[in-house]
Amino acid sequence: MAVILSAMKQRVFHREAYLRKLRPFYRSDLIKVISGIRRCGKSCLLLSVMEELREEGVPEEAIVYLNLDKRGFKNIRLAEQLEEAIAGRLPAKAEQVYLFVDEIQNVADFEPVLNAFREEGVSIFVTGSNSYLLGGELATKLTGRHVEFDLFPLSFREWLDMRAFLGKSATADREAFAEYIREGGFPKTLEFDGAEARETYVESVVGQILQKDVRRRIKIRNRPVFDKVRTYLVNNFGAPTSLRNLEKEFREKQGLPVTQRTIKRYLDILERARILYPCPRFDLKSRKSLRGGEKLYLADTGIYFAANTDHRIPYGPVLENLVFTHLKREGFQVSVGRIGGLECDFIVRRREEYAYVQVSMTIADPATEAREYAPFEKIRDNYPKVLLTLDPLLQHRDGIRHLNLLDVLAGKASILP
Repeated sequence: MAVILSAMKQRVFHREAYLRKLRPFYRSDLIKVISGIRRCGKSCLLLSVMEELREEGVPEEAIVYLNLDKRGFKNIRLAEQLEEAIAGRLPAKAEQVYLFVDEIQNVADFEPVLNAFREEGVSIFVTGSNSYLLGGELATKLTGRHVEFDLFPLSFREWLDMRAFLGKSATADREAFAEYIREGGFPKTLEFDGAEARETYVESVVGQILQKDVRRRIKIRNRPVFDKVRTYLVNNFGAPTSLRNLEKEFREKQGLPVTQRTIKRYLDILERARILYPCPRFDLKSRKSLRGGEKLYLADTGIYFAANTDHRIPYGPVLENLVFTHLKREGFQVSVGRIGGLECDFIVRRREEYAYVQVSMTIADPATEAREYAPFEKIRDNYPKVLLTLDPLLQHRDGIRHLNLLDVLAGKASILP
């Protein structure tokens, strides 16, 4: 959590990109669900909302906060206990009450309790990080009565801003970018001095996810096989996936007796725990989604480096991963595009906005330049086409915008004009 304790009060790092999405719903009767990988900053976001409400003049007694991971609340496990804890803290008189519940998944069958208080006019905000909350069951039980916000770890821009907030150097240079790539955007990493301590923390976060959000709630009969599948998928992020090819890899090369059905189940677990995000394929000629061959991206690149002793940066998949999470934070639907035998890294859609995006470390080599521009030349519509590289010198051609990726991720340039 991005909170610093001072002598008088808590200072909270505000993540404006997410607060901007939440503000229209502050007084809505919809339950506001903030989900995301463990330790990505959900609690801090709740504190930011509470701070804004106070600044707007909402009295302290009208803001009710329960963190179900903290002492005094961690023994609340049943719906009846949750209802009693909330009811005992609601003010007798208040024009509008705001209820904040952290780690709601700790309580079994919490949905009817929340819905009952929602019916009474309470504005409810909850966070959750496990696969139950994120796996569709919440949507089924609260259909039409909630709105979900998917939270990622810090973007590069937020990482720089939080460094400044903490009084640390916040220059958007290549050295800082490499540090961000290796150590990731989990907010608490910035509280530690030294790369080893930060990497140890990220590794512990992944361990907590597997222990608290997966193994305690989902039966995995063969944990060694699950761990090997997970390690392989994390190490090969950004690569096209096929259940058939994965089964062949595990059976023939690694000697693991695993079926496609089991691999699919493990994939679902990792996706629901928000470790991996799928990016489906879309055929630009037929205008149809394609089965199989989707790519998997990490919620945060620090997950990859925490699990590997080799700290060389595989820039190809890493840069794609950073662009993918950037686009998801910006609210885009993202697909991998296929046009004939060529691939467009990303097709992005947001309401009526639409664009094509290619990602490369550099196009200094003419052959690389030709390869990166080739998919754009096959696309016949007039939607924006954007090439992102780390090149300091930009080269626009044929109406295609060439942007510096570092500038985009630092908030100095935008993919869409």
